[in-house]
Amino acid sequence: MMTELPLDQVRTLLAVVDEGTFDAAAAALHVTPSAVSQRVKALEQRTGRVLLVRMKPVRPTESGEVVVRFARQLARLERDALAELGMPGEGEVTRVSVAVNADSLATWFLGALTRVPERERLCFELRREDETRTAELLREGLVMAAVTSSPEAVSGCSVRALGRMRYLAAASPGFVSRYLEGSPREGLAEAPVVTFDRSDDIQDGFLRQLGSGGASRVRHAVPASEGFVEAVSLGLGWGMVPEIQAGALLREGRLISLAPDRPVDVPLYWQQWKLDSPALAAVAEAVAAAASERLT
Repeated sequence: MMTELPLDQVRTLLAVVDEGTFDAAAAALHVTPSAVSQRVKALEQRTGRVLLVRMKPVRPTESGEVVVRFARQLARLERDALAELGMPGEGEVTRVSVAVNADSLATWFLGALTRVPERERLCFELRREDETRTAELLREGLVMAAVTSSPEAVSGCSVRALGRMRYLAAASPGFVSRYLEGSPREGLAEAPVVTFDRSDDIQDGFLRQLGSGGASRVRHAVPASEGFVEAVSLGLGWGMVPEIQAGALLREGRLISLAPDRPVDVPLYWQQWKLDSPALAAVAEAVAAAASERLT
C-alpha cells in the first residue's frame, strides 16, 4: 500500500522549521500549538521516522530534511502555477532563495541577478556561506539553488558548471618589504596571514603547493570579502585575493602578486532543484551568462 504525505502535515513541518518553535509555527498557521504538535507527530508516525530535533531553534533530522525540501518544492510549484494562472496573492511575486559564497557575492553574482527579466517579478533571498558548505543549505531544503564548489549533485538537484574563480597570492608593498625581502615566496609560512574565517583553507593550500607547511600562527580572520581585500592591501597580512578584485589594486601598485605563475583556481557550480519552474530557469540562465563573462 502506497504511503501518502498529507499536505497539511507537510506544510506544518515546514512552518515549524522556518519559525524555529512549535508556538511560532502555530501563530504563523493560525492554529493552536497542540494542533501543530499533533500534525508533526502524525507525520512522523506515517513516515516511521523522527523528523525534528526538539531544541531551540528546532532542527530537521536527515529524514526531516527530505520532507522539508519536498515542502519547499511543493510551495514553489504552487506559486508558479498561481503566477501562470494570473491569480492574485503569493503568485504575484516569486521569492527565490539562493546560497552563494562571499567572493561571488562581492564580485559578479549581484550583477547576474540584474539580468533576470523584470517580467518574472522575483524577489531574492540570498544566504552567504562558504562555497564548500552552500550545498548543505540546499540539502537541508533551506534554499532552492546554490553556487557551490561541489560537482556532486545534491539529491533531487541538477548541476551546471559555471567556471573557475581565480585567486592570487598577494600582499601590500610595505608588507613585502617588511616580511618578504628577497624572494616574495620565501618566508610566507612565517609571515602574518589574512583568512576569511577558521574554515578558510585556501592560504594553507597554496603554501602546501609551494612545498611549505601551514601558514603562520598570526592569522587574522576577516569574514567579509571586501574587508578581506582591504586588510591585505593595508598590510595586515598576505592572502589569496580573487583576481577580479585584485586587478585594479595590482595596477595601482597597492598590491604585489607574490606568485604570478601560481594562481589557485576554485571551480564553481550552480545546483538547483529539478523543477520545471520558470523562476528558477530564469535565474539559472542569468547566473550562467554572468559567470561565463567574469569567471575563467
